[in-house]
Amino acid sequence: MKISMYQASVPMFVRMLNNLAAVLDKGAAHAEAKKIDPSVLINSRLYPDMLPLARQVQIASDGAKGAAARLAGLEPPKYEDTETTFSDLKGRIQKTIAYLNTFKPEQIDGSEERTVTLQIRGQPVPFQGMPYLFNHAVPNFYFHITTAYDILRHCGVEIGKADFLGTR
Repeated sequence: MKISMYQASVPMFVRMLNNLAAVLDKGAAHAEAKKIDPSVLINSRLYPDMLPLARQVQIASDGAKGAAARLAGLEPPKYEDTETTFSDLKGRIQKTIAYLNTFKPEQIDGSEERTVTLQIRGQPVPFQGMPYLFNHAVPNFYFHITTAYDILRHCGVEIGKADFLGTR
């Protein structure tokens, strides 16, 4: 059975972004219940040299929309990284999901060998479609989703594996 590049990308990105939005809701509720300034959570990091929660969400969003666009042979849209509230971050997630939902399977299926070139540290790095998706795009996306989850959990937000995985 041949793998569907669309099914291995867009629906997974949408599902995990929805799960991330639900985790952010719990973060906002936690901040309100504990009388914590929400910006404390949004600017929290796991370690001083790591990026804060807001940036983790932005990069996850960029990774999902970028992967889908590149696999379809399109230029990904650029979003300004100006989100400073839970509401802003959820808005970015919803905008990303809306963009992902514009893709049709026929735009991405068959991209297994399409050349995808990324600029990494100022250097062009070419990938073939399937290795790009499975060895770069998906692991990078999950890294930032997981780090966002971990930051909120570290800050005391009562979330667990079911929140990360979702119920569907």
